[in-house]
Amino acid sequence: MAYARVGQWLSLLVCLLILLKAESHPVELTLVQSAVAKGAVCLDGSPPAYHFDKGFGAGINNWLVHIEGGGWCKDVESCVERTKNFRGSSKQMEKTISFSGVLGKKQTMNPDFYNWNRIKVRYCDGSSFTGDVEAVDPATNLHFRGGRVFRAIIDDLLAKGMINAKNALLSGCSAGGLASILQCDNFRSLLPAGTNVKCLADAGYFINAKTITGSQQIEAFYSQVVALHGSAKHLPASCTSRLRPGLCFFPQNVVPQLRTPIFLVNAAYDSWQIKNILAPSIADPKGTWKSCKSGIKNCSPAQIRTMQDYRLEFLNVLNGGLTNSPSHGAFIDSCYAHCQIGTQETWMAADSPVVSKTTIAKAVGDWYYNRSPSKKIDCPYPCNPTCKNKEFDSN
Repeated sequence: MAYARVGQWLSLLVCLLILLKAESHPVELTLVQSAVAKGAVCLDGSPPAYHFDKGFGAGINNWLVHIEGGGWCKDVESCVERTKNFRGSSKQMEKTISFSGVLGKKQTMNPDFYNWNRIKVRYCDGSSFTGDVEAVDPATNLHFRGGRVFRAIIDDLLAKGMINAKNALLSGCSAGGLASILQCDNFRSLLPAGTNVKCLADAGYFINAKTITGSQQIEAFYSQVVALHGSAKHLPASCTSRLRPGLCFFPQNVVPQLRTPIFLVNAAYDSWQIKNILAPSIADPKGTWKSCKSGIKNCSPAQIRTMQDYRLEFLNVLNGGLTNSPSHGAFIDSCYAHCQIGTQETWMAADSPVVSKTTIAKAVGDWYYNRSPSKKIDCPYPCNPTCKNKEFDSN
């Protein structure tokens, strides 16, 4: 009986691995060696990098540039720590990664972008591609050059054919989603005037909210990131001309002035924001929120009420930045999640999250191709049974 059960589990595992292989495919790493001479390098001085899967058929002149996420570093110590892994050094990056979701190449799983040129830009600067400090301290060898890295990578892609783009989409997840907002108009300016350029931010709409104790933790954190990396010169001038640079790291102060069409994908109960903006450990020294942050089903009624208030604040801030113009789109589900367009199960699958009977993939495609206005705002938790709610180790 035991052997039979093991055999069943092995068969199930094999089937799962076959399914996963079918839904994603490996893409090799490309190092942008020419960027080094321009000082456009990762935190440790190594060349920036991306993964490039070439377009085909009708999509050969369409380009999707997707920026990897991975947080930020606000001081020398945390930036030095990043140089020890792929978040700060291309020397530590995998030689191949799998593409799926919005980067997938199967028509049935990514019908609107499957045959585009699809690029995943690796994130190794710690500033959402905004930093630009010339000086390098020999004691740490830290290079704060994220803004230069973005330009060098786009220049490299233009030379590889993006200069002929008919359609282009700059997307990103988390810190990469923030980068797709901050660099949106800049990306538009670097492409030919006749190109249909739009931007897509996944889990990148971080709001300037207070913690459960009322402190401005995230505002102070972003101000430190911007100051350390010298980000001001690469933040949108439409914001820095009105506000101090640290506040221009918040999408709510940037999106209203964007000239380029943009679509926002976000969970109303974004797990990163709940864990790091609303209830960071520094605001919860007794760990009252620890279990709740590991999974929304563990939250007490009082904690759920606090999160419902956060959702309302998030939606108010979001709606303040978006207009009713078809150039603006949104998909805001009531899930406890973070980053949903790069994974097949949340991008487009039989059981993907839906809002108004629409998957994220369809909502984004309808908006990009102007098939229909697409602004989907979900009802409050726990109304949506299709959510893929995140669960984390609480230890």
